Amino acid sequence: MSLVFEQINMGGDNNLGYLFGDRNAKTAALIDPSYNPEALIERAKQQELNIDWIINTHGHHDHVNGNAKAKELTNAKIAIYDKSTIEHDYGIKDNEKLQIGSFTLQFIFTPGHYPDHMVIYNPDFDIAMTGDHIFVGKIGRTTSEETSRLQYDSLNRVYDELPLNTTVWPGHDYGCRPSSTLALEKECNPFIRCKTVEEFLELKIHWPTYKDQNGLL
Repeated sequence: MSLVFEQINMGGDNNLGYLFGDRNAKTAALIDPSYNPEALIERAKQQELNIDWIINTHGHHDHVNGNAKAKELTNAKIAIYDKSTIEHDYGIKDNEKLQIGSFTLQFIFTPGHYPDHMVIYNPDFDIAMTGDHIFVGKIGRTTSEETSRLQYDSLNRVYDELPLNTTVWPGHDYGCRPSSTLALEKECNPFIRCKTVEEFLELKIHWPTYKDQNGLL
């Protein structure tokens, strides 16, 4: 099979990084290499893949702190949302597509958790690397009502634009399993089940109590 897609625990706060590549074209991208870029680079070497891109879902330190080492070891281009303040070689625009060999990565701007956040989607296999936007059973934190409202809109956008069979590959292993699907999260994730922004904001405020009452991780 030509597709290479691997999830590796990067350390830190159960950070998850990804290797996405085309075996036939011998090219790959690292997604959020963070604390242990060497692990992803070693997996690429074992499969004779050249790493041409280092891509970040967003600019939080625990997702970009491996960029410099990864670039030093691979000379790959660092790519992030084009208005990000993080040092990068290439700025990605909303809805832009990037080819990794014969496969496509599409970028969906999803502000809320962080101003430069993007979900990275592969339409060939309906894979979504959701960073800190969607976790298994929960979502990323926000810092104000304004950013929570942005996050609510961004969640709706993902569900409007991507098929429900899309697999969800988050930026942290925070849930009961390391991956999910949009369909499963729509059924089980309390935040995504919210029908209105008011309900969403209320859950945000009372999340610790809700989590304890329902025995959630």
